[in-house]
Amino acid sequence: MNVRPFHLALPTRDLEKTRQFYCDILGCETGRETQDWIDLNLFGHQLVFHVSGGEPLTTTHNAVDAHSVPIPHFGVVLTPDEHRAFSQRITGKVQMIIEPAVRFEGTTGEQRTLFFEDPNGYALEFKSFANDNDLFAPFDP
Repeated sequence: MNVRPFHLALPTRDLEKTRQFYCDILGCETGRETQDWIDLNLFGHQLVFHVSGGEPLTTTHNAVDAHSVPIPHFGVVLTPDEHRAFSQRITGKVQMIIEPAVRFEGTTGEQRTLFFEDPNGYALEFKSFANDNDLFAPFDP
């Protein structure tokens, strides 16, 4: 699969707090920026924050494999080694919504996952699959 970078643009009220979180804690690098917006390199994907008076999207939850998963959320699918290193690097630096855990263990789609919020209230999920070929496999509980 030839994966191209994904682009996501979101509102923020505090560009500097957002920059500090994504760069200092998550390890993103900055790209282009002005006083009103910033491009961030999130594992090769373009995440952009624009200063606005807009509120983050309303959050609800959905039950998934015994967890209350925040909706909406976004994140990146990492390799198992990247996920372990990322999890260790951010533990104690973010308030976890769902602690690092294995979901769907022993089934198609087995994955390690973790959830936390950024300073804007956006929920992020970072996961890794036991088998990358299961990324789009039919659900088989």
